[in-house]
Amino acid sequence: MSATLQTIAAAVTPLGFITRGGFHPAPADGVPGNPGSVVLIGNAGPAMWLAFTRDVPQPAGPDPLDSWTRQVLGEAAGRLGAEALFPFDGPPHWPFQRWAQKAEAVFPSPIGPLVHPAYGLWHAYRAAFLFAGRLALPPRPKGQSPCEGCAEKPCLSACPVAALSPGAYDVAGCVAHLDAPAGADCMNQGCRARRACPVGRDYPYAAAQAAFHMAHFRRANRGAGR
Repeated sequence: MSATLQTIAAAVTPLGFITRGGFHPAPADGVPGNPGSVVLIGNAGPAMWLAFTRDVPQPAGPDPLDSWTRQVLGEAAGRLGAEALFPFDGPPHWPFQRWAQKAEAVFPSPIGPLVHPAYGLWHAYRAAFLFAGRLALPPRPKGQSPCEGCAEKPCLSACPVAALSPGAYDVAGCVAHLDAPAGADCMNQGCRARRACPVGRDYPYAAAQAAFHMAHFRRANRGAGR
């Protein structure tokens, strides 16, 4: 039986993930192997974190979430007859942000990450399922970025060390702040700029998840700019 968006959702939902749209790739999209369809898998809200901590109650190692994601979504893709690609493959890395903008109505935010009209900045892409055949996929939803109607743009002024500006990110300055006592709020609750976004108020990560991601980010980027 051929996969459908419904069967894909049924395979990934118990794992805490959601389908994030799909597209029929063209050669310029940089999808390997010339598949007929690409369906993106991601997360929003607490479901993925709850599933991860259920399966891995004491995360250890340098990339426990990536390892768990590769295992469970790789197995799900295999059951569906698909190949799974992951944003943490590489370098070189697959162009997930470009694929995401083909698959659903997401838009670059003033601070860089893609903003979703409902989820705001509280979402992520975790895998791309590549199918040989052409699945029946709905057209990409239309709409405009919620940032266009946001006059104040609090995300640009919320960072305590002004590490974020349109088109630029001072990673070294951000990490130095996280290493200092003054960075405890960002470390324990998540990035202040991300929290300042008025969109997606129903989907913020819980403190434990935010702290996990911030610790991983800090560890991975120590020494940036040196």
